[in-house]
Amino acid sequence: MTIVVTLSPELEARLRAKATQRGEDLEQVASALLGDILDWEAQDSEEAIVGIQRGLDDFEAGRFRPFEEFVAEQRLKYDLPS
Repeated sequence: MTIVVTLSPELEARLRAKATQRGEDLEQVASALLGDILDWEAQDSEEAIVGIQRGLDDFEAGRFRPFEEFVAEQRLKYDLPS
């Protein structure tokens, strides 16, 4: 499949530098980088959903504390002003 993407001159220069650094074809590097970011995005979304579900499960099970308690702990932990 052929896709045409217009890059800014700065981004094109960075991509060309990366290809040169790797000693690879420009199109191969672009394809690999796009694949990497799409994989990362999918994993990041999955991890966020798991984390949100864990929080909801904790809340439903009564495993939570008042916000004021959390704030007080963070102030002590990071020496923040009141």
